Amino acid sequence: MAKGEGAEGGSAAGLLPTGILPAAERPAQVKEPKKKQQLSICNKLCYAVGGAPYQVTGCALGFFLQIYLLDVAQVDPFSASIILFVGRAWDAVTDPLVGFCISKSSWTRLGRLMPWIIFSTPLAIIAYFLIWFVPDFPQGQALWYLLFYCLFETLVTCFHVPYSALTMFISTEQSERDSATAYRMTVEVMGTVLGTAIQGQIVGQADTPCLQDPADSALATEGANRTQSTTSLRETQNAYLLAAGVIASIYVICAVILTLGVREQREPYETQQAEPISFFRGLRLVMGYGPYVKLIAGFLFTSLAFMLVEGNFALFCTYTLGFRNEFQNLLLAIMLSATFTIPIWQWFLTRFGKKTAVNIGISSAVPFLILVAFMESNLIVTYVVAVAAGISVAAAFLLPWSMLPDVIDDFHLKQPQFHGTEPIFFSFYVFFTKFASGVSLGISTLSLDFAGYQSRGCSQPARVKFTLKMLVTIAPIALILLGLLLFTLYPIDEEKRRQNKKALQALREEASSSGCSDTDSTELASIL
Repeated sequence: MAKGEGAEGGSAAGLLPTGILPAAERPAQVKEPKKKQQLSICNKLCYAVGGAPYQVTGCALGFFLQIYLLDVAQVDPFSASIILFVGRAWDAVTDPLVGFCISKSSWTRLGRLMPWIIFSTPLAIIAYFLIWFVPDFPQGQALWYLLFYCLFETLVTCFHVPYSALTMFISTEQSERDSATAYRMTVEVMGTVLGTAIQGQIVGQADTPCLQDPADSALATEGANRTQSTTSLRETQNAYLLAAGVIASIYVICAVILTLGVREQREPYETQQAEPISFFRGLRLVMGYGPYVKLIAGFLFTSLAFMLVEGNFALFCTYTLGFRNEFQNLLLAIMLSATFTIPIWQWFLTRFGKKTAVNIGISSAVPFLILVAFMESNLIVTYVVAVAAGISVAAAFLLPWSMLPDVIDDFHLKQPQFHGTEPIFFSFYVFFTKFASGVSLGISTLSLDFAGYQSRGCSQPARVKFTLKMLVTIAPIALILLGLLLFTLYPIDEEKRRQNKKALQALREEASSSGCSDTDSTELASIL
């Protein structure tokens, strides 16, 4: 009889979910290891393709806008410096503004970030095309370029800030995010190659006219060669428009692939929070967070160094080295070299750590910049230096975006009660990069104006050539060394990354277990 009662009780208990039984009567459960959330190669490629629009357009603007304004649109150097500096400064200001708006956005069926990418794309390509259009009213040209440059930078920010923050929402696995970032950096460098090739080769086919005697530019323009010069200038303007149309088409195609191939994912522990942190409180926390400040301070100076080289490279090759018809090919050599070395740097940082990769990768540019500063004009040596410089450019592309997610993970561990700060981290990171770009372009163009730069001149005064050499060699070297000095203060090394990874995994498993407990409670209520 006792045996029968025991059997009956065991049978009844077996029919009930384990969540209903007392803790002492629950069967022991073997905890299965949680499967790693892996992204397919297709997912990574679709995500990576989304980085191309910003790089293709940014490369074309960075390398060619200055020489376009000075020699094709014929804007005076002072007005060109205002356009470049104000445009970049406005671009920098829009990043935290867009980050604020994104942080206030709610999750939709498409996610929280994807709607920004989708709706900004058509307006951005229209504004981009109009930047390369020369209006018929010379008196208002400066205002025209300033207006559409600022408008485009605003719209591309609405694309790039949510895309950058998307890194934290494509996977919860640190290794998968690092792998996706490597894919992204490879495609972005390929985007710069594409932008350089399209803009450089199409524009290079047109014969941009120059004046043999810059001092008599006004008289020469009104002379016997005026008709021929005007016709050639019009062909160059049409070449810039054609390149803009091709790049705008690439922008749209990449945005469509990104939208269709990537899905946002929320962190398990984020859904348990009552409400997201306010923007301004989050801003105070982010900007007061030591590792983040040290990271952006280091990359502020190294970014400024590479922006100086980028913004003045076309003029440097044209006037200082005398390679007027080769600068677009030299740019292509740099970017192709960078493209092929991105996978090498990805392997290097996983093998030796990110801080070591930063120190070696970015400092490798210094010897080549010194060589450029002291060598004579030699085309073969210049190509060798260009290929070698691409190795350092690859490191400068990959490492910042690979290190930022580590900072965000570290912040989440120290402040687990706050979420929704990712757009703030990424928007201010982009803000300081663009601020460096604006400062470099403004200083460069003003320096050329003070040195006596002559628009459309076949040659430039010795002071202009010397100024260009300083902007491309000595100034970047000093900035790189200062940035590397700041990187020594960055506290997140490989050991710290491994500890953070284990802690975050435990936090996610705890959140998932809590979610399972909530499901058991709901099931019990339904049975009762």
